[in-house]
Amino acid sequence: QVQLVESGGGLVQAGGSLRLSCAASGTIFSINAMGWYRQARGKQRELVAGITSGGRTNYGDFVKGRFIISRDNAKNTVYLQMNSLKPEDTAVYYCNADIRTGIRGVVRDDYWGQGTPVTVSS
Repeated sequence: QVQLVESGGGLVQAGGSLRLSCAASGTIFSINAMGWYRQARGKQRELVAGITSGGRTNYGDFVKGRFIISRDNAKNTVYLQMNSLKPEDTAVYYCNADIRTGIRGVVRDDYWGQGTPVTVSS
């Protein structure tokens, strides 16, 4: 019933920028934390950035001020603005959300998007 749909990935040259979006849809009572993870080929999935419903953010150490996560609660959407991209940022980027559904939000689950590929050429 709940879907996360990502968009905005693609091919970009090193030093360039991309903006990822992830919209949650379905029968949603509320959304708690939302975030972005990435998985490069042959590596484990890692946290890129997270944001609480109140707007508190956290980032992976490798971000170093290059990315900004934000969300629009009215649209159930989270964004990731990625600047100064490097070839090592190449990965599939996944959206994640902690969502409550059901009557009075009694059901709480972790949802994932299908992933959007980002390729940074040198």
